[in-house]
Amino acid sequence: MFNTNTIGRFQQLETPFYYYDMGVLRQTLEACRAASARYGFHVHYAMKANFNPKVLDMIQEFGFGADCVSGNEVKAALEHGFAKEKVVFAGVGKSDKEINAALDADIFCFNVESVQELQIINDLAKAKNKTAKVAIRINPNVDAHTHHFITTGLDENKFGINTWQLHEVADALRACASLEFLGIHFHIGSQITDMEVYKSLCIRINEMQDWFEDHGFKVKVLNTGGGLGVDYHNPDTNTISDFESYFKVFNDFLTVKPGQEVHFELGRALVAQSASLISRVLYVKNGQKKNFLVLDAGMTELIRPMLYQAYHEIENLSRNENQESRIKNQDFLNYDVVGPICESTDCFRKDVELPQSFRGDLIAIRTTGAYGEVMASGYNLRDRVQSVYSVSGE
Repeated sequence: MFNTNTIGRFQQLETPFYYYDMGVLRQTLEACRAASARYGFHVHYAMKANFNPKVLDMIQEFGFGADCVSGNEVKAALEHGFAKEKVVFAGVGKSDKEINAALDADIFCFNVESVQELQIINDLAKAKNKTAKVAIRINPNVDAHTHHFITTGLDENKFGINTWQLHEVADALRACASLEFLGIHFHIGSQITDMEVYKSLCIRINEMQDWFEDHGFKVKVLNTGGGLGVDYHNPDTNTISDFESYFKVFNDFLTVKPGQEVHFELGRALVAQSASLISRVLYVKNGQKKNFLVLDAGMTELIRPMLYQAYHEIENLSRNENQESRIKNQDFLNYDVVGPICESTDCFRKDVELPQSFRGDLIAIRTTGAYGEVMASGYNLRDRVQSVYSVSGE
């Protein structure tokens, strides 16, 4: 990902910053669009993964919709040119203010997560003399086999409506004259790479759509969610997720009836590999049991490793420019790569084998385009992390 020109450019820039390879982003979007178009599937970009303005502009150019989980995400989607007919508002805790703004914008659909929410949206829509289109998010109790902090489809999770509540949902839909039922929505978690999990999801979706149709509801939209994972260990050799296999599972195992649309909400798989967090070594601390690289980036710039033990490849760009020299002449040491934040958890990874490193070396933390920049904070009154974009020749 990094050639000599790119590394030379980094040397002139103040760190830390997020570096976006717009070429990688474009290639990923092209692969997703081609694979989904083969089956006529509709893809919405899950904006929570990354709402960097240049990233949003490129995704919108490809014709994807937007999956939003806050009122400000809905607003940003519309401001960046996403068609209102392709904007979906999800989320377990929509405020009245957010719902009203989405109603005023005439978005495509609300993904609803409780009976009470159905009633609230109905009342707010009625007050505006509008009809709100809704899909019911159902908790399918499918185990995504991913980290328990990022699984969302089990009975124990806060998301969605459980199957034993469906009769209550049906009664509420019949009673709410200002709602139009569009379909059903599912989302079972994130960073899923086992396609068998999606096969199990398809079976549950088939069962649930039959339930609704048996109870007199026409299901127009099957929203399968997202969650497709990326390869955090091999960002250069396995850069683009397996969109072909992913969409094929749904084509093979999902029962799609005449007139139905199949929707997806992909985030991480579209943007994760497009960015790296670039930092500098502030200090090298060599001890009897541990060596530390203290970077100028920390959990304020990338919290994923600290929040749920997420893995990211870490490279010393200053020592890796000449691969042959690195192999022949450089010593390798194990380092705990840590940040400057006044928290013991401010550690990116432990025992990382790197070329012997020195103050001022450039460090790249890879695959940070999803849930990186967007989760940055100003803790310790830190400056907000900046963004840098690839240019011609990089």
